[in-house]
Formats: sequence, structure tokens, C-alpha cells
Amino acid sequence: MEKKSIFKGVLFVAMGASIFGMLATFVKLSYRDGFTTSEVTTAQFVLGLMGLLILNGIQTKTAKKNLARPTAKEVRILMLAGTSLGCTSLFYYLCVQYINVSIAIVLLMQSVWFSVVVESFISRKFPNLKKIIATVIVLAGTFLATNLINLDVTLDWHGVFWGLMAAASFTATMFTSNTLATHIPVLRKSLIMLSGGAIIVFIFLFFAQIGPLHFDFLKSLYLNFTDNTEHIKPFDFSIFYTYGFVLALFGTIIPPILFNLGFPKTGLGLGSIISSLELPVSVTMAFVLLGEEVIVIQWVGIILILFAIVLMNLPSRKNKLVPEFISVKK
Repeated sequence: MEKKSIFKGVLFVAMGASIFGMLATFVKLSYRDGFTTSEVTTAQFVLGLMGLLILNGIQTKTAKKNLARPTAKEVRILMLAGTSLGCTSLFYYLCVQYINVSIAIVLLMQSVWFSVVVESFISRKFPNLKKIIATVIVLAGTFLATNLINLDVTLDWHGVFWGLMAAASFTATMFTSNTLATHIPVLRKSLIMLSGGAIIVFIFLFFAQIGPLHFDFLKSLYLNFTDNTEHIKPFDFSIFYTYGFVLALFGTIIPPILFNLGFPKTGLGLGSIISSLELPVSVTMAFVLLGEEVIVIQWVGIILILFAIVLMNLPSRKNKLVPEFISVKK
């Protein structure tokens, strides 16, 4: 019975990671059709909020007992923490404007060693040897996966910057999601955090697209950051019925639900290993649908990164032996 439960958990996490890994490819396709980062993120978060509102309503109606309600303070904290969700989407989508999806997802995966640094800072403990080795492997894998040793390839520093910012935001999301208001039902907590992320997205929409279109001083401010004025245009509402539904499902609705269903059954260690499927799925989707070139050395880098994730989550020999010793002693 326990093995069956673990298998279900692995299946849920694997599906969630695979679906999330497909997201960047659809973002890239929407860019090819002329949609802006503001339009893509706005459609994703608006439809995501609507979807979660519906699911919360269904859960509230069908629940056999009263569900826990967050306090006003918890709502504020969760919304503040949820801003990292909006920043992750914005930074990641800005990243794929400048570089290939296969490289963008590798940069996002730097959240692995970012988490090690943040964890060490919070716990005030130096990371153990296994974590240090895994971090070095991640860096080496990134060097290969981004094909930096090929002199013919030049990476746009804008893309690298936004990719690393997305990794930092994703790291913040993981830490806050696992520690804040854990007693609140998953759908309700997700809705509140997504609302915080939506605020960031709406602010970006105003200052990067709508505002500069109607106010000259905002346009002057905008031009201090970029010379690209193609994004200064009326909002194209067709994004909602062309890509919005897919973006919302793959980005803000299905993966969080599947992860929350799967992780309690697999545990954080095994679940983290399975969730690394996101990277090969993303690169494969970019290769198949976008025709992006992925050479052998990049696949080697990806395998190294996956190996590092596995290494970081493998239980130590000491942890394996202690339970056996205790059971024998009893």
C-alpha cells in the first residue's frame, strides 16, 4: 500500500514538472506571433486567478468540513511572498526574448545552488561537502549546457541577467511556499499568493506598455532602460483566447496542484529529483516545436545538472544506518 502511494506521488510530480517544462516553448511561440511580455504574463495570471477562484469555489461547496481561513496578517504575508511568483514569470519571459529556451531553462535551474546559499545564510551553517560538490557540478553543467566553449556562440547578457533573476525569484518562491501558513488549504493559499504575483504583473503592464503609450514622461522613463518601442502599443486582448488558456494551465494552475498532491507522498527529497524532469522536457520541447539546435555537449551539461540535483537529494549513509541501529536496539 505504501509503495502504491509513493508511485502515485511520483506520477503527480512527474506530470507537474513535465507540464511546467512545456511553458517556455509556448511563451516563445506567443512572442513569434507578436505578443509582448506584458500581454503574456497578464493573460497567464488573469486566467490563472479565474481558474483558482472556480476551483476554490468548488472545494468550498463540496468540503464536508469548514476549511481553515487565513487571518488578515496571513493574507498580507502570503500576498507579499506571492510577488516572487510574478517576478519569476516576468524575469523568465524577458529572458527567453533574448536567448534560446534551452539555455533559459538551464539558467532557471541555478535556483538549485541559490537555495544552498540561502539555506546556509539562514541556518548560519556552512554547507556540507556533498552540497559544495553538487554546486560545482551545477556550474560545470551550466557551462556546457549553454555551449559557452563554442566560440561561435554569443550569449546576450540581457538574457543571462534576466535568467539569473528568475532563478533568484524562484528560490524565494520555494522557501516562502514551504514555510508560510502551511495550515491553509492548498488551493486557497495558491490563490492568495497568485494575487500578490498578479499585482507585480499589472504594475509591469502599466509601466512597460500601457503607461508609455499614453504618458510622455513614462515613455521617456521607459526609453532609459531600452530602445525597443515595439512593446508600446494598445493591449492585444486576443492573447486571452490564443495562448492565455494554455499559459494559465501550464504555469499557474496545473503544476502547483500536481506538486501539492505528489510531494506529500514522495517526500521532498524524491520529489525534488523527479521534478528535475522539467529541464529535459523544456529543452526537448524547444528542439521539437521551435527547432532550436541542441548539440551533444549541451545534453552532457544537462545530464550533469540532473546528476547534481540527484546527488543533493540522496540520503547520506549515516541517515540510512541510524534507523536500522535503533530498530535493532529495540
